[in-house]
Amino acid sequence: MSNIEKLNDLFCEVFNCEVSALGAGFDNKSVEGWDSVRQLSLTAAIEDAFDIMLDPEDIIGCNSYEGAKQILTKYDIEL
Repeated sequence: MSNIEKLNDLFCEVFNCEVSALGAGFDNKSVEGWDSVRQLSLTAAIEDAFDIMLDPEDIIGCNSYEGAKQILTKYDIEL
C-alpha cells in the first residue's frame, strides 16, 4: 500500500467517508462532524501509521486533507 493510500484510508476511517470525497475542499470548516476529538484521532492515527511524532503545531495545523499531506512531506514521507 502506498503512503497516499494509507493517508486516504485514515481519513476515510476517521471521518467515515469515501475516498472520492477527499480533496482540496476537505477541511474542518466544510466537513460535518470535524471536531477536536476527530482531529486528535486523525493525528494519532497518522503518527501510528507513519511511525512519526508530530509537533504540537502540526497537530493543530492538521485541519484539512491538503494540510495533512503537507505535514507528511515535512517529515520526509513521500506521497
